[in-house]
Amino acid sequence: MAISKSGRVGIAILVLLLLIQLIRPAKNQELVASPADLRYHYPPPGDVQHLLDLACYDCHSNNTRYPWYNNIEPVGWWMAYHVNEGKKHLNFSTFGSYPRARLSRMFKHISDQVRNHGMPIASYLWEHTDARLSPAQTRLIVTWADSLEKELAPATPSTR
Repeated sequence: MAISKSGRVGIAILVLLLLIQLIRPAKNQELVASPADLRYHYPPPGDVQHLLDLACYDCHSNNTRYPWYNNIEPVGWWMAYHVNEGKKHLNFSTFGSYPRARLSRMFKHISDQVRNHGMPIASYLWEHTDARLSPAQTRLIVTWADSLEKELAPATPSTR
């Protein structure tokens, strides 16, 4: 019995999906927290750290909590891309190694992104409903980030 053209295409797609399962991106998981981690250099209050852990650290640190479906390719590739992009913009695991002026800009960026609901991104919130920030939680993070931005801002010479 001959297999139809659409049957051969279906089999080829199935074989391709099975083969891509063998190509997996590296996991973004440190066994030990980095000594340059934000929490060691600029320790957030407990409630703020809890929110950062829930809503930020998966994509903006060297330690991602992976859902079960990350083990299905190409989903794992997509997630690895997002984590790598997130870490390019901000990595809490290396925060303590940033120069002071960059830290001030980073805290401003955190405040702006959270205040304007740019973070966490919508695709992250699909599965991580606990990362949805209430207005009160948003204010907590924004207030914390704004205070550190001002504290770390480069001093401007006074004018006479």
